[in-house]
Amino acid sequence: MTVRVVLADDQPLVRSGLRVIMEDHPDLEVVGEAATGIEAVRVVRDVTPDVVVMDIRMPGMDGIEATRLITAGGAATRVLVLTTFDEDDHVYGALRAGASGFVVKDMALDDILAAVRVVAAGDALIAPGVTRRLIAEFAGRPAAAPERSPRPVEGITEREREVLTLIGRGRSNTEIAEDLFITVATAKSHVSRLLTKLAARDRVQLVITAYEMGLVTAPR
Repeated sequence: MTVRVVLADDQPLVRSGLRVIMEDHPDLEVVGEAATGIEAVRVVRDVTPDVVVMDIRMPGMDGIEATRLITAGGAATRVLVLTTFDEDDHVYGALRAGASGFVVKDMALDDILAAVRVVAAGDALIAPGVTRRLIAEFAGRPAAAPERSPRPVEGITEREREVLTLIGRGRSNTEIAEDLFITVATAKSHVSRLLTKLAARDRVQLVITAYEMGLVTAPR
């Protein structure tokens, strides 16, 4: 299946470079470009891509606000934030706005393309070095009592609660299967049911939910 992509970046060279690279991959198709956040929102509404590769710092409306508007519209479009900046505040803002992935421009091009595919497939991806330490701190804001008791999560089974806890700790499906002595297929099924029951957009939101519910506490 071809992944339809919109490129949103205020630097024409970045957009043209990504377009040229993606044109060499038959499973990726660039269907639109934008130089500002406002343009990105408009283009997404016009062409309904699978993924928007979104820069953060753009003139006028920035990429975080554009991401918020795109994800709030109920469309199936997912946002992969691609930026030269990896400061914590940008990650927090992108995750709050509903981004499904966060990668930096100095990553290998193959890794960036792989991230587009991962996000398009409905999963979430955070670049190495920007990882769950940031998600944990984001989920813990504002700081709550460190010894708070876990809050009940309505509508999920005890096994699903265990899986959600492990997701919050950053475990992959394979690691969850190993920790709980179940098959990878069973782990995937639990994750899928959690996404449905908790109305979570992707795995990032499950991680955030695990922290918000007190199932996992942020590292100190």
